[in-house]
Amino acid sequence: MSARSFLGGFCIAFFRDPVRALVAAFWFATGKRVRARNRLHLVLTMPGTAYDRWIAEVEGADLPEDRPADRASGQASPRFNVLICVPDDDAARIIRRQIEALIAQGWPYWTANIFVGADVTMPDLPDDPRIRLLPSMGDGETLKETYPALETKGGYVVPHHQGAILSGSALQRMADAIRGSGNPTIIFGDHDHLAGLNRRHTPWFKPQWNAEMILAQDYVTQVLAIREDEAQALRLDGGSCAAYALLLELSRTPGFTAVRVPHILAHVVDDHAPDASAIRAIVAQHVAHRAGIATAGPFGTVRVAWPLPDPLPLVSVIVPTRDQPRLLRACMDGLLRDTLYAPMEILVVDNGTTDRQALALIREHSADPRVRVLSAPGPYNYSRLNNRAVREAAGEYVCLLNNDTQVIKGTWLHEMMRQASRPEAGAVGAMLLYPDHTIQHAGVVVGMGEAAGHAHRFQSADGAGFFAQAHVQRYVSAVTAACLVVKREKFLAVDGLDEEGLPIAFNDVDLCLKLQREGWRNLYCPQAVMVHHESKSRGKDFAPDQRDRYMRELSVLQGRWGTARYQDPLHHPRLKRSSETYILDY
Repeated sequence: MSARSFLGGFCIAFFRDPVRALVAAFWFATGKRVRARNRLHLVLTMPGTAYDRWIAEVEGADLPEDRPADRASGQASPRFNVLICVPDDDAARIIRRQIEALIAQGWPYWTANIFVGADVTMPDLPDDPRIRLLPSMGDGETLKETYPALETKGGYVVPHHQGAILSGSALQRMADAIRGSGNPTIIFGDHDHLAGLNRRHTPWFKPQWNAEMILAQDYVTQVLAIREDEAQALRLDGGSCAAYALLLELSRTPGFTAVRVPHILAHVVDDHAPDASAIRAIVAQHVAHRAGIATAGPFGTVRVAWPLPDPLPLVSVIVPTRDQPRLLRACMDGLLRDTLYAPMEILVVDNGTTDRQALALIREHSADPRVRVLSAPGPYNYSRLNNRAVREAAGEYVCLLNNDTQVIKGTWLHEMMRQASRPEAGAVGAMLLYPDHTIQHAGVVVGMGEAAGHAHRFQSADGAGFFAQAHVQRYVSAVTAACLVVKREKFLAVDGLDEEGLPIAFNDVDLCLKLQREGWRNLYCPQAVMVHHESKSRGKDFAPDQRDRYMRELSVLQGRWGTARYQDPLHHPRLKRSSETYILDY
């Protein structure tokens, strides 16, 4: 971004949000031009302007093709059986809009079965033979038990969210996805919100299916189609959470497949928020067979505490260091004094410390029986320092920890071990905060900036941000090694960190992608929170003496994993790849 381009954007942004505009100016003045551009773009694309333009310029130009040939040839598969519950007059308030949206669908092969509660006053509905009014179901009754005649022979059931109105292309897009993906178990898509039943706002562009994230929040049932043979156990007396309960059950059956349609398929009326307590109760029941415990999380989410191994395994915490006595003291005090996880050894890897205060501090800590000091002089090579320590570690698990991190919650290692000890787990990463308590790390998105980026960077840790994504546990493509826990044998199985090609940057991303390639899943654990004084110990990648090294490592990452064009399945193609904040890409 040139100075002239930045100045033009800054003048506009300053009148919209002067504080954020000045923050962008600070980053520009200090040489962080990508960060400055992203901060400025965030102001210039504030809700109410950016999304309105996106609807007009992007969505309007990206409608699916009409298929009159399909209709002429009788290609009426798949058929959709849309189930709409109207339990009360509040739900009846929007039923006409819901039906009108169905009639306007470009895909005409549907039936609407409307289950009407007693004493509900229904409005007049359009006269269409595909619409049927039926009495509401009794307690505990399933679709198959009560209405076997509703089967559509190989079609899909759409349990219509009570507050949702389908977009005009919803069924067409779902039909295309079903045809192109071999009849998956479920199809779901993106949605936005409706204010006053007419103004669209706040789109949720969602990741692909994420079996861990779905336990933290229901991001699927707002617009969902379930293959008919799997939908017969659906309980229509279960309110808006019935589809969610069935979805969790289906997700643990062999052969379960889920396909995301990356388009806005529904508009959800503002006052139809999910029942957080009901969602939490469903999750609690679902995870109980694995001894998981579900509790209320921030911003209406659910947190699942998986059981810890008994007895607790030894964890080797590896802290590479050189000089920087103030940082090292804060890090070591947090480990030795504040960390509550007991079976722990600390390997301080001394990469040629010469500072007298730092040397005295290392000698002081080496007197603690939990601490071992490994001497490793020579040029700074983060991968080599950690690989050596892992080879000498006694722990069943290893924790890679930067010396510029600081413990703020004593349970951090307990929480990370709840995830790392699961058989399917690869690397587990923590929520890392800057000293001002904005987010530095909440998972890594591969492909961001044609390399990899930290999701939700600079978001306030006290705010929900983009649909509370920074606050929910979920599978991710990668996590940062500033605080990373992994089983030692898994680390060694993928040959650890790359000492030759990636001595300093991107070695953690490479490690995580290697673990993922072997079938393990990397996890983001927001219950574990630490402060990270980012790059204080090793310097900045774009400093003049570091730039050439950084570009070589970037080339290695891009060549090995194709990150220049990689679309992270846990990101969304409609979100800007160059921005660590989640903003529209257009």
